[in-house]
Amino acid sequence: MLRVVKPKNARSKRALDAREPKEVEDPRTVVFVKGTHTGEVLNGVFKDLMALKRPHAVAFNKKNDIHPFDSTATNNGTTSSTAASSTAVQSLEFWSAKNDASMFLVGQTTKKRPNGMTFVRMFDGRVLDMIEVGVEGYKPMSDFKTPKSTPGNKPLIHFASELFDTHPRFIHLKSMFIDFFNGEEVDSISLLGLDHVISISLSPTPSTLNEATSLLPSTYSADSVQANPLAAVASASYLASNMPSTGVSNAAPSSLPKVHIRTYTTKLLKSGVRTPRVDLVPMGPSLDLVLRRYQAPDSDVLKLAMKRPKLKKQDVESGLGKKRKNLEVDEMGDLRGRVHVGVQDLSKLKGRKLKGLQDERLEKRQRSEDGEEDSE
Repeated sequence: MLRVVKPKNARSKRALDAREPKEVEDPRTVVFVKGTHTGEVLNGVFKDLMALKRPHAVAFNKKNDIHPFDSTATNNGTTSSTAASSTAVQSLEFWSAKNDASMFLVGQTTKKRPNGMTFVRMFDGRVLDMIEVGVEGYKPMSDFKTPKSTPGNKPLIHFASELFDTHPRFIHLKSMFIDFFNGEEVDSISLLGLDHVISISLSPTPSTLNEATSLLPSTYSADSVQANPLAAVASASYLASNMPSTGVSNAAPSSLPKVHIRTYTTKLLKSGVRTPRVDLVPMGPSLDLVLRRYQAPDSDVLKLAMKRPKLKKQDVESGLGKKRKNLEVDEMGDLRGRVHVGVQDLSKLKGRKLKGLQDERLEKRQRSEDGEEDSE
């Protein structure tokens, strides 16, 4: 573990304060880790995914002996998955604290699991959950001779399947992809700033997955799954591990449909109205993935990860830590206050003597004096 050192100057103190928890967190920094064996396909996939993730991406060029899911052999010849898992977890936690990263993408290819990628999500310097996928189809970004997106721009992510809202495995995958591709949290975005779209779809759904919603507890509706997808995944994983084996709950990864990722750039054309017509131009990369192993989030760690402060975001932005008297926020988001004063005697109020008004008074006085002389 890293040593905790007190800041020696103001610059280091600001750097440590920037790593403190926030209500609206910064974009996730993803560390791309290469395993002991990576082929040409994984190297190309890592290169293109880093192009989509920049500038919030860190690449490890050296190979690392890390296996988040696999087991290793001990001295007595037996296998110990606990020892391997603890070593991998310690390495990930160390890299997370050193690089201020909350997500990892580990690439490893073996004879049993070729072209494998493991998405690892962190919380508070600890591993929250993991998903392993395999790359079966890949077309690099360089094969598309079309304009590319600007690094750092926020993409539009489209999920084209109902399984992303009903099946626990795909709910988990959707949550992981949103955290991976999503950039900075914004309330609104200009149409001109939306320059690329990431479409994630599935192959034709097998008939055996039509009853996949039975894995979710009856207390979880569509709205609750959208609000807290990881909690639904954790509950479904717990129920599946304590239920007898059935064709639906223990479905093999090979029976799950493939995941297709396509990336497009937007092209705005004239439409005759105020809103332009939007065309999608393939940009790359094009990925075909299959689901493999996964690790659902721990219930205790997930409870801490989903905890929110009591204050609302609107109150924090408007400067209202607590409800103050005679202060309110209008519909435009402006802070308005009301001030109460006592009764004032306006007769004693001294105003400014303007030069223009003084000239008018002199003219009136002269006219009145001339009138009195004429009358006499």
